[in-house]
Amino acid sequence: MARIELSAGPVDYQDTGGDGPVLVFCHGVPMNETQWRKVVPLMTGYRCVLPTLPLGGHRTPMRPDADLTQRGVALLLGEFIERLGLDEVTLVLNDWGGGQFLLSEGRGERVGRLVLVACEAFDNFPPGPGKALETIARVPGGIRLLMNLLRIPAVRHAKATYGGMSLRGVPDEIMDDWFAPALRSRSIRRDFARFAASAPDRATLLAWSERLRSFDRPVLVVWAAEDRLMPREHGPRLAALYPRGRLVEIAGSSTLVPEDQPERLAAEIRSFLAEAAPPPAR
Repeated sequence: MARIELSAGPVDYQDTGGDGPVLVFCHGVPMNETQWRKVVPLMTGYRCVLPTLPLGGHRTPMRPDADLTQRGVALLLGEFIERLGLDEVTLVLNDWGGGQFLLSEGRGERVGRLVLVACEAFDNFPPGPGKALETIARVPGGIRLLMNLLRIPAVRHAKATYGGMSLRGVPDEIMDDWFAPALRSRSIRRDFARFAASAPDRATLLAWSERLRSFDRPVLVVWAAEDRLMPREHGPRLAALYPRGRLVEIAGSSTLVPEDQPERLAAEIRSFLAEAAPPPAR
């Protein structure tokens, strides 16, 4: 895995390389690049770049003074894209929707297309059970207690936690990898708590959402029919918010569409990209 030193600290990333169009895949909380392990192999001919952002599943702590708010992590994502010299990227979000704030901050000049896959939007930051996480993050030792609870199979597979995010179920070895950094490192837990407690108030979130109307490039909204976290009405609402938005709904999936329906998701992304440009050479 490669690593780049950014203003907030080191960010690890995977890069499939090649000369094809660039897709930047972002993950959820606290997860990492393995969230996309079923989709990336299906994107032949594209260069797939997967940063591990400081959302609690990152393996190396950030600097103590790093801005790990929702806005700060979005701007860090923009810095990552710029430092790698990537341009006309297709930014793909799932679960965590904060990457949209890169656009609301007027820093989306390197983003050519956007794919929003069952992610946070409007005032749904954090969604559902995530609101409890926001409270836990403000309690000293709260994140440590949470991560230890998530070691218990009955807790991690409960519908109110990660069991509700995938209809197929996320394998334990994948979740072990997601949760390991915060279990072993106090500094990672510090970073995670700062991010988890950072959601702006409802009025601010809705104001930021309104700014997204200025993003006039193609946007694919992929919503999951059986999602427990992202309101079903947010799919069409997001597609209508963006001037060039288009909605696709996928059945047989909860929030983690890359886990439940990777083949269908990859096909929808490829079709979306082909509409605006010729498909890459194989």
